[in-house]
Amino acid sequence: MNRDPGIENLLELHGQIIDQGHGYWVKIEAWRTDPTAEVPHGIRYSLTLHEPDGTRILGYDNAHGVKLPGKFKYAGRIMPYDHTHRHKEGKGIPYEFQDAQQLLIDFFESVDRVLQEVRGNEVY
Repeated sequence: MNRDPGIENLLELHGQIIDQGHGYWVKIEAWRTDPTAEVPHGIRYSLTLHEPDGTRILGYDNAHGVKLPGKFKYAGRIMPYDHTHRHKEGKGIPYEFQDAQQLLIDFFESVDRVLQEVRGNEVY
């Protein structure tokens, strides 16, 4: 795998809690691990957006594998663990990890969309 200069940026954000206003917040966790078929880039990560009460409403992580929706058969095939969660009860949908910089861009673009959705329904 090619060297990913964005990984250092992601690793430096480990442990950060970032205020998103009106009680919403982002938590970033990222650490090195040995590359595997499931985690070929050698980084474990969890990027999450939370409601004021702490409930996760968006997540990008690679803590576990997810099955593709529909009739896809992947018996015996190893799939990368990268995926997203958009709902509290969702098991996740696959995310195509390109590099760490794109992960951060995709996550924060999703944060902006989700906050626009939820804030559109809130009165301040």
